[in-house]
Amino acid sequence: MNIRLYKKTEVNKLVEIWYEGSLIAHDFISKDYWKSKKIEMKEMYLPMSETYVISNDNDVVGFVSMVDNYLAALFIDVKHQGEGNGKRLLNFIKKTKGKIQLKVYKKNNKAVNFYLGNGFVIKEESIDDQTAEKELLMEWENGSRQ
Repeated sequence: MNIRLYKKTEVNKLVEIWYEGSLIAHDFISKDYWKSKKIEMKEMYLPMSETYVISNDNDVVGFVSMVDNYLAALFIDVKHQGEGNGKRLLNFIKKTKGKIQLKVYKKNNKAVNFYLGNGFVIKEESIDDQTAEKELLMEWENGSRQ
């Protein structure tokens, strides 16, 4: 597996990975909500973030997007989940940052447990304005348990 900066030609693939992953991980939120966010993801969120892909023989299997110390997205192609790629991307980012924050929906147990298992702690709980779902602010600091 190779981790590198994403290429603009890969943006459609990243949006599809994000969309398919969002539908599965967030089945408690309307499919229409995620569909309505595809253009923003492609034209605003990905271009404004520092995005790295993990690839296998030129096939992108996942990506992580950072905005400064905020982990804005970490998604793995549904066909490649459970292979350790999310952890590889997270460890790659941890090497470059002293502190990482992210928000995750409280009902997304798989993601909450993934981040807890990788040294993140829950800092606060709030309500996401767009979905009215509870979300958790989580944080990792270099030097904390890993």
